[in-house]
Amino acid sequence: MIQFNVVGKIIGILLLIVGGLMLPGIGIAVFDGTADAVPLGWAAAITIAIGLLMQFLKPRDGTRVTKREGYLIVGLGWISMVLAGMLPYLLSSTVPTPVDAFFETMSGMTTTGASVITDIEQMPRGILFWRSMTQWIGGMGIIVLTVAIFPLLGIGGIELFVAESPGPTSDKIHPRIQETAKRLWFIYVGLTAALIILLYAFGMSGYDAVNHALTTMSTGGFSTKNASIAAFDSPGIQYTIIVFMLLAGTNFTVLYFAFKARWRKVWRFDEFKMYLIVIGVLICIMMFGIRLYSESSFEGAFREAAFQVVSIVTTTGFVSSDYTAYADWLTMAVFIMLFLGGSAGSTSGGIKLIRHLVFLKNCIREFKRILHPRAMISLKLNGQVVQPRIITHILVFLLVYLFFFVLGSVLLAALGLDFPTAIGAAATSIGNVGPGIGSVGPVDNFAFLPQSAKLILAFLMLVGRLELFTILLLFTPYFWKSN
Repeated sequence: MIQFNVVGKIIGILLLIVGGLMLPGIGIAVFDGTADAVPLGWAAAITIAIGLLMQFLKPRDGTRVTKREGYLIVGLGWISMVLAGMLPYLLSSTVPTPVDAFFETMSGMTTTGASVITDIEQMPRGILFWRSMTQWIGGMGIIVLTVAIFPLLGIGGIELFVAESPGPTSDKIHPRIQETAKRLWFIYVGLTAALIILLYAFGMSGYDAVNHALTTMSTGGFSTKNASIAAFDSPGIQYTIIVFMLLAGTNFTVLYFAFKARWRKVWRFDEFKMYLIVIGVLICIMMFGIRLYSESSFEGAFREAAFQVVSIVTTTGFVSSDYTAYADWLTMAVFIMLFLGGSAGSTSGGIKLIRHLVFLKNCIREFKRILHPRAMISLKLNGQVVQPRIITHILVFLLVYLFFFVLGSVLLAALGLDFPTAIGAAATSIGNVGPGIGSVGPVDNFAFLPQSAKLILAFLMLVGRLELFTILLLFTPYFWKSN
């Protein structure tokens, strides 16, 4: 039996946190003397009031969140945060239609970075800050933060962490899940603060530095400029963001061991080694294409290639140039990158490289089995045997991911989108990347799409961010059966 009072109380806590994080935008609006302070204030008041009302739901002492409730909290909690996050846009009329506000907020909370705002620089700074904050909230997953305070509520949260944690594996830093969540957020907040300081030192204004730090560490990609990072003609800024995008796309467990100087444990992770190799190879390919089709210097071509490859692979989605302007084969290479994703246990979206690695190793194992049908050949990752259950889970995930990409592409094409735009929009949405190909490329946005197309893409963003099964399980009849 699902304990709905527990589910409601925890969702209320999430709304309290979301409402509290709206408050800094009010301070910015008051400082600027702009009218967005009032809608932000009302949005925060409504969200906090609903969260407080939900605290009257009293779970029994010692109540634990079951796996079923954990998935329900993640799914309904995410939708609740998106609905609350729409309020500043709607009350300020900066994004006037509910569907557009839903799309923009879903894109923020899922760290996708696709936008329907045509002139970002005309947005009030308080609202624009909230837009960046939605990505920072969604980056690590606000639910993981809530897990860290569960001991205060007398509610255990291990199942909730499993449902929210990105990636197929959970190599725990510490046996206590609350300590794990705290350490992950300490790294997240610390790197965000460090990036703010560095961006400011390289010439960004304080406001721009804070916004871009929030959206870089969340691998979100929202910018305060219409031209994204291309508006900052500074190698120092671009190289700094490249480094921090790389860090944000790295498994935070690896980062923890690196900060503790435990290098043997760092290099034990096969996915981390693959992550560096894949990015290095793709940078070389992209740099070759840029040098071939433009007059860029070696350093300029390297910086542009490195920025775009890291931005797409980590699903950040920042733009430093129009990567579709060089050649069709480079555009196809970028399209393929939309299906890679960063590391499991990072803030990036997409399929995740660890799944590609397991799939590749499983293919090699099957080739060996054909030659040696009686041999006992195991599949190892990080020096440990991967259980058949995990291999099956990853294969099913890849098939379901492909199915939803194809389904989304077909539905978008049926709504009148041309082929490149349909597949580009579907791929970038389910992968939580942001820019795609076709008419949703790096210099375009999603404002022109039909309202129904925006709803389809918003759904793809949600299932992609929450690793497919978390949301899809809620639509199965046996999830709701009491047993």
